[in-house]
Amino acid sequence: MGVLLVATAVLYLWDLSASGWGNAFYAAASQAGGVSWKAWFFGSSDAANLITVDKTPAALWVSGLSVRIFGLSSWSVLAPQALIGVASVGLLYASVRRTAGTAAGLLAGATLALTPVAVLMFRFDNPDALLVLLLTGSAYATLRAVEKGQTRWLVLAGTLVGFGFLTKMLQAFLVLPALALVWLLVAPVGIGKRLRALAPATVALVVSAGWWVLVVELWPAADRPFIGGSQNDSVLELIFGYNGFGRLTGDEVGSVGGGQAGAGATGSWGETGLTRLFGSEFAGQGAWLLPTALLLTVALLWWTRRAVRTDGLRAAAIVWGGWLVVTWLTFSLMAGIFHPYYLVALAPAIGALVGIGAVVLWRDRAGLAARITMAGLVAVTAGWAFVLLRRTPQWQPWLAWTVLAVGAVAALGLVGVHRAPRVLAIGVATAAVVAGLAGPAGYSAATAAMPQTGAIPTAGPEGAGLRGPGGGGFGRAQFGSRQPGGGQFAGSQVARRQRPPGAGTGGFPGSGGTGGFGGAMSLLSSPTPGPAVVTALQQDGSSYRWAAAAVGSDTAAGYQLATQLPVMALGGFNGTDPAPTLAEFQQLVVQKQVHWFVGGTGPGGTSSGGSDDARQIAQWVATTFTATTVDSTTLYDLSAVS
Repeated sequence: MGVLLVATAVLYLWDLSASGWGNAFYAAASQAGGVSWKAWFFGSSDAANLITVDKTPAALWVSGLSVRIFGLSSWSVLAPQALIGVASVGLLYASVRRTAGTAAGLLAGATLALTPVAVLMFRFDNPDALLVLLLTGSAYATLRAVEKGQTRWLVLAGTLVGFGFLTKMLQAFLVLPALALVWLLVAPVGIGKRLRALAPATVALVVSAGWWVLVVELWPAADRPFIGGSQNDSVLELIFGYNGFGRLTGDEVGSVGGGQAGAGATGSWGETGLTRLFGSEFAGQGAWLLPTALLLTVALLWWTRRAVRTDGLRAAAIVWGGWLVVTWLTFSLMAGIFHPYYLVALAPAIGALVGIGAVVLWRDRAGLAARITMAGLVAVTAGWAFVLLRRTPQWQPWLAWTVLAVGAVAALGLVGVHRAPRVLAIGVATAAVVAGLAGPAGYSAATAAMPQTGAIPTAGPEGAGLRGPGGGGFGRAQFGSRQPGGGQFAGSQVARRQRPPGAGTGGFPGSGGTGGFGGAMSLLSSPTPGPAVVTALQQDGSSYRWAAAAVGSDTAAGYQLATQLPVMALGGFNGTDPAPTLAEFQQLVVQKQVHWFVGGTGPGGTSSGGSDDARQIAQWVATTFTATTVDSTTLYDLSAVS
């Protein structure tokens, strides 16, 4: 286990600072939390507490504390995510080891560690890293509860899911059906106690998930930041609307793009259906072993069909298989916002099923059914890896054919492995593991070697493919996700291609701040302001509540991280939240609470509606104040108000 964890740590921490701030949207909130406890508690985008990020703040509590303790740097923002990744691998190992032994635990941990999207997220500052750790912990605690019917472990599981909710809201609840089902079916106590034990576990879930929500709802709205992602300054609206059922239906008011309900529908976030995760945009991220894991779920349930009700192997199959199936179906059919990196939520379940299933079948290799099943699964795994690797034919073309050849040899060897000498049998098993993990390991190495920035990062080598909103065939770099050769705090590729060095996303030179800035694409990238812009914003910046204001959180984040002063994110993440309104902003300007405005009107509304206040503010500034061009960035000095 020590070797596994050390190797994982090296993979996740190596050259980590090359990615700069990672997702500047969350990095800016971490910076704010490192300065202001109020911003830390609410998850505000800036230390002056105008608006929160559009998520619950548990992940920001971790990175915000790191910034407060170690100061603001790429490492203080990103390293906690890497350590969370190492902890997730160790926790999965511990859980699977209790079920199927050390070999199974090691294989499960290695599978999680080498999943490309896991490498991506554990080297990035999105909330998904903490969510994976908490949900893996909830599965571990549930299986411990099932072992001896201990309610306290079930309560712990509920608590961990609750904090998962505070990390990424309703997505955390996707594991609940599996956790509840395994307790009710497998726990070694009477049905009465099984039902009664759900009560304290449910209370733990509600309390751990709801205490922060209750505080926010009871806190006077005038004395807290606006709830980003909502239209009515309501955390409940955020939970059940924009980040809740809207993700399923596509009805997400204020989103940069909506989906279309129904299987097979093609909306702004791609075609839905059971094959969605096997498409070119998603499969290379985390679906390398998804077919294998689904088949192993069925195999494990079949293998344990005659076992006693309390069988631990069956319990593990229900927990991990239920987690996998529910999450896979949800991701496949949801019509709302869906990004490839979401697939990291599948990685622990896939790793556990692969580790447990492989060892169980191997131990039963004297039986023909086990050998045929193993051979078939290795053939499927290697064949699917070959398909995925051939989707990037320009990258390491030898690897696809090597995986296919090794897989074929391993599959044939598994048919007669029961009669093979020990050394040969170990060689066959090793070949099977190599056939299964070589493809994702290669993609993971490429992911770790490439700096990642922007709002929609993707794993794998350059050219692995990603379509942007609308399915319009955008390359992965269009959203600032990759940066070959980028400096430590370099901006996104789209920023570098479309603007002169130092230009912000807030407006092109000569636009006077009224020409827009490229719609959703620019909203999802963060600028790297030039030194003259930073100097201008920092001059007398501490005399103002906000050193500057800009449309959209990502745009504001670039200036905030560069100056380490509060920058107002007009309209929140998408620029479509009514915070502040035009009248409120005008009042703040009169009170001289905002110094500069970074030019740009924003996308002018979205297909999913939302507030138009940010665009109105930009237009009012452009017609009221004189524009100044600094480092190719359009700035307006709001202190000149009469």
